[in-house]
Amino acid sequence: MPKAYVLINTEPEVEEEFLEELRKIKGVVEATSVYGIYDFIVKVEAKSLEEVKEIITSKIRKLKDLRSSITLIAAEG
Repeated sequence: MPKAYVLINTEPEVEEEFLEELRKIKGVVEATSVYGIYDFIVKVEAKSLEEVKEIITSKIRKLKDLRSSITLIAAEG
């Protein structure tokens, strides 16, 4: 099953609300707040790579208060 990890930075002081919104998205199998350069790491899984891309571009990247994101597509094997 294709998967990706998305590293996210948000606007300050929106962590709880943002995490709730992430977890509502179909295909987001894990969303965790982290310390360091990024605010969240999100694991996305879907039936196809195209569906993974669609979840990221049409849902995650459109969330209010998202500042920036970096997507890591998992390698097979």
